[in-house]
Amino acid sequence: SRLTCFGNPGARRSLIDMGRKVKLATCALNQWALDFDGNAKRILTSIEESKRLRATYRLGPELEICGYGCADHFLESDTFLHSFQVLVDLLQSPVTEGIICDIGMPLMHRTVRYNCRVIFFNKKILLIRPKMHLAMDGNYREGRWFTAWNRPRFLQRKMLLDCYCKT
Repeated sequence: SRLTCFGNPGARRSLIDMGRKVKLATCALNQWALDFDGNAKRILTSIEESKRLRATYRLGPELEICGYGCADHFLESDTFLHSFQVLVDLLQSPVTEGIICDIGMPLMHRTVRYNCRVIFFNKKILLIRPKMHLAMDGNYREGRWFTAWNRPRFLQRKMLLDCYCKT
């Protein structure tokens, strides 16, 4: 994996104490399609490296939990279930404490598939942001598998299904 950090080297771990400066760790990981366990290990390693570099915000790649190249496997509900299981494991891991984590993963909301960013801190999901503009040119056909979010200023308090929340 390749990791780049920007920002204040003396930034503190607490979200409250961060003030206006954030040290950002961007990650380019070698993720494999449907390798949920291997992808999760690489995500955790990148979070550990981000913390070692004293980053306060870790930004991962798009669809990093399941891998970008899942193609028609995005049409299968198991891909979403296993992705969510990895998210739960990440939330419960002590490695993710003390750093804002921005994770890319597919999520289903009201039977519609979205390519999302999930941002969490200290075991709490702060934001789920579905992608608003899908890549539909050249080699990219994201519209085949995902729907673009079409409500830009809409805030919904509960996006996760109850079965996800029990996990």
